[in-house]
Amino acid sequence: KKMGIIEENREKLIKFIGPPLVESFQKYYNFEMDEVLEAIKAYREYFADKGIFDNQIFPGIPELLASLKDKGHRLGVATSKPTIYSEMILEHFNIDEYFDIVVGSNLDGTRVAKNEIIAVALQGLGIDNPDKVVMIGDRKHDIIGAKAHNIDSIGVLFGYGTKEELEEAGATYTVDSVVSLAELLGVKIE
Repeated sequence: KKMGIIEENREKLIKFIGPPLVESFQKYYNFEMDEVLEAIKAYREYFADKGIFDNQIFPGIPELLASLKDKGHRLGVATSKPTIYSEMILEHFNIDEYFDIVVGSNLDGTRVAKNEIIAVALQGLGIDNPDKVVMIGDRKHDIIGAKAHNIDSIGVLFGYGTKEELEEAGATYTVDSVVSLAELLGVKIE
């Protein structure tokens, strides 16, 4: 609202979930860079105050994370969301204990490209063999970022992206449920 954006249909805002905010404001509202920076500032003020915990964990995800950890897998988060907010969200939903590393964008607008975020996560985990890694995501940026590092990817259709978006981006696999994801990863969830 601060930027003159009045979106009556909140469903149209789903396109903002996943990509870096700079890209979204430029693409969908044709903002110049000074407007983009002002819009991001306004968004982050709202997000830090009211929006940060306005989300949900998909049913079965905590059990999936626990099963993967029990099998000895190392888990990381690579997100376009700023690291500080991501860590707060994971803690709020009591799933932070499952992750060995959380890497997101920086508040100063740097490290926003998914391939760069993934590179930092891989380095932080000490992983140099992409054959031992899989990226799980619901938007094309997750899949494109994985491909940049020769990492297999699983596009989840229970998130915000569409099957077409994920397949066009080159997802190695797609799954339509948490149960299907668990099966593909070789673990069982109750």
